[in-house]
Amino acid sequence: MTGAAPKITLHLVASLDGIIAKKDNSVSWFETADTYEKGTTVTEEDATAFLRKIDCYVMGSHTYEHALELSKNYGWAYGDTPTIVLSQRNLPVERNSIQVFSGDPGALVNELLKQNYTNVWVVGGAALVKNFLKNKFADEIRLSIVPIILGDGLRLFDETLPEQSLRLKDLTAYKNGMVEMVYEIKK
Repeated sequence: MTGAAPKITLHLVASLDGIIAKKDNSVSWFETADTYEKGTTVTEEDATAFLRKIDCYVMGSHTYEHALELSKNYGWAYGDTPTIVLSQRNLPVERNSIQVFSGDPGALVNELLKQNYTNVWVVGGAALVKNFLKNKFADEIRLSIVPIILGDGLRLFDETLPEQSLRLKDLTAYKNGMVEMVYEIKK
């Protein structure tokens, strides 16, 4: 138990025009055939070491259902890392590492995350991310931009969010053409 405030990262993937999912919720466009010769290559060992630092994932129910569907072909993307799903619905829980939480996000942060975790990643969906931003629960945004313009779909951010100052912490261009930006949220 930590007792200290965990670092909460909002992890998002979007098209260049700010779409996080097509209208049918498909994300097949995440896969890119683009190449950027000057980009960084990430080895499997690098990725594994990085992911080990995350001690909890938080997601909304629709993201969870989508992850379950994808796991049928690709396996569960979050391994044995504790995963908390915010939902008022009765969802299937297929792994011991998954917990459904039906309270509000403030209770989640204060009663569960602060007591048990140090490095939390919120991985979707849009409503949950907006809630974490509006309530100033998040410490950073890690945004990966896929080299595609979709034109229509679920927007990353909308006009309901208040103005928020950010500080660029890191920027990485990858061999597959994706660009990842890491912003600290100024509080």
